[in-house]
Amino acid sequence: MATPRAILASVRTAAARPRAAAAASSPRLPSFARSLASAVEQSPKKHWTREEVQEIYDTPLMELIFRAASVHRLNHPPDQVQLCTLLNIKTGGCSEDCSYCAQSSRHADKVGLKAEKLTDVETVLVEARKAKANGSTRFCMGAAWRDMSGRKRGFERILKMVEGVRALDMEVCTTLGMLTPEQAARLKTAGLTAYNHNLDTSREYYPKVITTRKYDERLETIEAVRSAGISVCSGGIIGLGENDGDRVGLIWEMSQLPEPPESFPVNALVAIPGTPLEKNERVTIQELLRTVATARIVLPTSIIRFAAGRISYTETEQAMAFMAGANAIFTGERMLTTPTSGWDEDHAMLGRWGLQGMGSFESTTVRMKEDASALEATENRKAGVAPSSSAPSSQPQVAAEARAAV
Repeated sequence: MATPRAILASVRTAAARPRAAAAASSPRLPSFARSLASAVEQSPKKHWTREEVQEIYDTPLMELIFRAASVHRLNHPPDQVQLCTLLNIKTGGCSEDCSYCAQSSRHADKVGLKAEKLTDVETVLVEARKAKANGSTRFCMGAAWRDMSGRKRGFERILKMVEGVRALDMEVCTTLGMLTPEQAARLKTAGLTAYNHNLDTSREYYPKVITTRKYDERLETIEAVRSAGISVCSGGIIGLGENDGDRVGLIWEMSQLPEPPESFPVNALVAIPGTPLEKNERVTIQELLRTVATARIVLPTSIIRFAAGRISYTETEQAMAFMAGANAIFTGERMLTTPTSGWDEDHAMLGRWGLQGMGSFESTTVRMKEDASALEATENRKAGVAPSSSAPSSQPQVAAEARAAV
């Protein structure tokens, strides 16, 4: 990996390429964006070393943001941000001991959060309709469980939720803990777009945050999701007490997956009273920007989701995150147990910065996961024909129609 000075030299050299070549590589971009995009690599690097990722992270901040913004414009519309809404469908009572989480049964007495039953289907669909009416195009549902073992009736109800949200022509995501390949296949058949399962931090630091689940178990769930043809949503939390090397380690782990995650959430720890991390300080905007920008360069095709903790940063700081490569936010009423900005507030913010919402299924990586049967099933749901989710689907192959659509 080149030094930062060598990187700058290569940027200047690349910028001198013929304008026609830059236009051919990025025909949809305006001229100012094409000239910026020509200053960086024209194709994603396939095999990053951890040392290379660390060197990117350590680049002088303004140069790092410039490079990340350039990579962003090569791979994503620069003026689009996806609005996502997250609903807690099963609150509290989780047997895991995640030290940051208010929903762990280990912290329940100190946090004061009572366990609740799984929400009914119609209540979830009411919330999904509200989110869509307010401009959200991905609806996420989270349940405070370690896994789905012994939850057959609950899982059947969740499949109905997935079918119902997909019928609204929204992208639908769930986070339900660990999954088996069979469970992942049934979620795919029901219409699930993406599955969130964060690695949280580096492999080395992970045991200091969670002891009830192994790092490799998380990777096994991610592989089950990927093999079922579901888009992988996986990222982490900064502010757990980790160092810069751990943030680099998390991003590097993502780069080693068989394919980059469809989305990479960057969560800034919300230190919840009663949890073991209640006294942790908020990460600085510089640390946040370094993490977002490094992830954008290393995972150029992934959507970078500025997730939990966004509400604690100023509008200008949030705009810097968009410049560094973030192109999705969570908006609405809450994020599981923590607050977030409301739809009206976020629409106004995006408008002030010349940004707009992204439509459902506009992400190339999402659309490439949608095989012919999935696309047909969505049309049937929109027409009121309920699909059967009782039989697991086979591993999907990308149809020619899906490729043509992107």
